[in-house]
Amino acid sequence: MAKLTTHALDTYSGKPAKGMKVDVYFISGKREKIKSTVLNNDGRPEAHLVEVIKIGNYELIFQVGDYFKNIVELQNPTFLNEVSIKFGVSNLKENYHVPLLVSPWGYSTYRGS
Repeated sequence: MAKLTTHALDTYSGKPAKGMKVDVYFISGKREKIKSTVLNNDGRPEAHLVEVIKIGNYELIFQVGDYFKNIVELQNPTFLNEVSIKFGVSNLKENYHVPLLVSPWGYSTYRGS
């Protein structure tokens, strides 16, 4: 059974993004919120993002603006407020790990293992 997981690394501080909020959506014509979670000390959710993954399109929204307001003094509005990562799941025999590397001014992602 496929799993959907994530983690976030704060490249500004060089640490996991402890306390960052992440919202998970499934998109099939309409956008359906599946879950909201807060990342733990390791920058990961405590449980899988989706209990039963299915083929289709997903979106992860990382609340980076709120996270960095607690770490560094930023101008208002912040340069990055939310980071949205939209991706597709096409194979239920594979796991989908979607990490975020983020600073207050930039980010990157990739499909991990």
